[in-house]
Amino acid sequence: MGATKNLVHDLLHLFFPHTCQGCGSDLISEGQLLCFSCNHQLPFTSFELYPNNPVEKIFWGRVQIQNAMSLFYFSKDSMMQNLMHQFKYKSKKEIGLYFGKMMGKVLMQTNRFCDIEALVPLPLFASKEKIRGFNQSTILCDGLAETMRIPVIKDAIIRTTDTETQTHKSRIERWQNIKGKFLLKDEARIKNRHVLLVDDVITTGATLEACATELLKAENTKVSIATLAFALR
Repeated sequence: MGATKNLVHDLLHLFFPHTCQGCGSDLISEGQLLCFSCNHQLPFTSFELYPNNPVEKIFWGRVQIQNAMSLFYFSKDSMMQNLMHQFKYKSKKEIGLYFGKMMGKVLMQTNRFCDIEALVPLPLFASKEKIRGFNQSTILCDGLAETMRIPVIKDAIIRTTDTETQTHKSRIERWQNIKGKFLLKDEARIKNRHVLLVDDVITTGATLEACATELLKAENTKVSIATLAFALR
C-alpha cells in the first residue's frame, strides 16, 4: 500500500511538479511555497522590533500613527519583486496568504503590535478590484487574520475614485493625486479600536497617509500600519 502511494505521489510530481515560487526548484516539500535556499534569502527588515524605524519616519508630521513596519525590503530585479509580481499580476494569491501568515507570526512576537484589534486592508477602487479579481491587501489580511486570530474589516472605508499611477510622481504629487480619495463609510465598525492598516508595498506613504487620515476620523480610533515590503530608493 505504501509503495503504491509513493508511486502515485511520484507520478503526480512528474506531471504536476510542485516547484519553488522563488527559483523554480522542485527540491521543496509539499505545502511549502519557497525552498530552503529562497527562504534563507528573504530580505527581512526587523522593523517591527524598533520604534522610529524607517517606515515610521515616513509619517512623522503627516499623520498620527501608533506603530508601523514592513516585513521585507523591496528592490528592483530581486526575488521579492518577482514574488510580488506573481502575487499581484499573475493571480497567485497563495503567495499573499503565505506572506500574510508570516507577517502575523512576526507581529505576534513583538509587544509593539500586541493590542491590534482588527485588520483593515487598503481599499482598491471598485472597478480596479473587479478587473484584477481581488485586492492584494485583503489577501494579506486574510493570512494575517489566520495567524493573529483577529477580524478583517472590509468596506468600512472605501476608495471613492480611481487615481493615476503613482509610480513616477514625487511625494507631493502623490499626495495631491490621492488626497480626498477615501471615504469612511462605516465608522461604527472601527471606532474605539486599534486597527492595523495593511498594504503590499510602501514607497512615499502618500496613499497610506490619506487612508489613515480618514480612518482617524472615527471616534477614539488608533491606527498602526503594516506593509509586506519597503521600497528601497
